[in-house]
Amino acid sequence: MTETQPQPSMPARLELPARAVSGVVMGVVAVAAVAWGGILFSAIVAAGAIAALREWHRLVSPGYFLRELIPTGLATIAVVWLAHIPDGVAPALVAILLGAGSAALLASFRRPAKLWPIPWHGLGAFYVGLPALAFVLLRDEPRGALLVGGLFVAVWTADTGALFFGRLIGGPKLAPDLSPNKTWAGFLGGTLAAGAGEALYVGLLGGAVPRGAAFGVFLALAGHCGDLFESWVKRQFRAKNTGRLIPGHGGMLDRIDSLLFAAPACAALIFLSGFDPLTGGRS
Repeated sequence: MTETQPQPSMPARLELPARAVSGVVMGVVAVAAVAWGGILFSAIVAAGAIAALREWHRLVSPGYFLRELIPTGLATIAVVWLAHIPDGVAPALVAILLGAGSAALLASFRRPAKLWPIPWHGLGAFYVGLPALAFVLLRDEPRGALLVGGLFVAVWTADTGALFFGRLIGGPKLAPDLSPNKTWAGFLGGTLAAGAGEALYVGLLGGAVPRGAAFGVFLALAGHCGDLFESWVKRQFRAKNTGRLIPGHGGMLDRIDSLLFAAPACAALIFLSGFDPLTGGRS
């Protein structure tokens, strides 16, 4: 295992303002892309996915030329394109499999050969490709902008609530071996905040408020799992952040870790079970 070198950080007094500004800018861009849809939304999804994949491969093999990014990046671009095509889900999943296999194969050619990172390079295609597929499929629904908007509401309120209640209440740690700063108070507070935020969002749209609350709690739990998973991965590679792309947040993966689990969970709930958080039943 290669230890990632510590990365310089900005002064502590600037970290919170930078985090706030970065969050607002990214939020505005995300909302505008969701509202616009089409090529703009797909392009932003693809660009964000490639930035996340770059950080993933650099985390696994720091200091190396990222040749594994070529197949996983191409696979993700193919996924975003295929998601717009009727019956394109199966070919998109095949593209992810091919990207994962090619990345693992390229990793096996490194000298000296190291068995341990090989499956991690392949895993990146699934970790980023499935959420990209989920986002495009959701946005292409008749009320896709509202569905993706609801996904953002749940995840963002969960993250904000977890930060607020965690700092306000403190108390027992949620998973000290993975992330020493996360507390049970933050976990529960963020989950309840997501339920309340989603209930309000769905209610304003004329939907079933109880179903909206349940939807928010479901997405919050998925987002918490994504957050803990990324913390576990960083612990495996002894890294504090996945990059320095976003001031105050770290890397792209540090910012979207919750969405990477919540988006596929959202798509699975809606497309496989027929659940509609906006009206209570898919039309």
